Amino acid sequence: MEAPLYPNLPPDPSSPCGGQPAFWVGPRHLAGDDGCLYDAVADALAGLGWTSLTIVRGRHEPDEAPEDRQVLRSTVLHISPDALRWAQWSLADEPFHLGELPIAWQISARAEASSPLAQWSAYFTRDVPGEAVVDFLVALDASSQPAVPLAGPELVLDAVAAHGWLRDIDQPQAAATDPTFTSHISLGEVPPLIQDADPRALSAEGDETGPAGWQAWAEPALGAPCLWAASFAASVPHDLVAAFAASLSSTAPVLRRVLPEATRERLLRAPAI
Repeated sequence: MEAPLYPNLPPDPSSPCGGQPAFWVGPRHLAGDDGCLYDAVADALAGLGWTSLTIVRGRHEPDEAPEDRQVLRSTVLHISPDALRWAQWSLADEPFHLGELPIAWQISARAEASSPLAQWSAYFTRDVPGEAVVDFLVALDASSQPAVPLAGPELVLDAVAAHGWLRDIDQPQAAATDPTFTSHISLGEVPPLIQDADPRALSAEGDETGPAGWQAWAEPALGAPCLWAASFAASVPHDLVAAFAASLSSTAPVLRRVLPEATRERLLRAPAI
């Protein structure tokens, strides 16, 4: 681990929160992250007592002004008090993609602090509603055994069905979609490079199928680029995925100042007074 090289450099150069009129909007799964995904999650983790470390890699020439520094990678690592779980914000020069979108948060857990490897990881791109990522982390923080599954996959589908999502006709036990068929959650093949300690995931080759994991995404129009994507390794406990799914599909409005261009016209809005 490294100490911050440039303490005054923000971890993410995205648009700052605030400064624009605020609205209560819905549905949540199409509302985006308000341009504040880092702040929303980092503030929640600080409230849970997680510690953070900033790592910055870049080029710095002699006599170079601070504003001319070339930062190639900025990473912030948040670690739980028991060191069994951690969350990494990383926007890299060569990012890992999901649905052709760069990963913003990677969240991991292990069974024992002595183990150098994560038991599982979950990945979230920009524009995943921050409320859903926070609720996933709150559930993870509250779990006494973050690497042990406590329920079956039905819990995830029950969570979204309770908020009006529809089970897939062909895969009612493995997939569901919102009533507008825009956002989806599915238990199936895990994308490449998803970290998981399950030996079956490590040994699967060629046309072999490894253990199934949950995937979620929003596709504003058929064939259009995804608004956001999330991927959960096969070993992520279903109860934690259910916490994410319940929050994502919640019918409660969320406060937003920045609305995604792709879904702006599909959102219900009311001024926040």
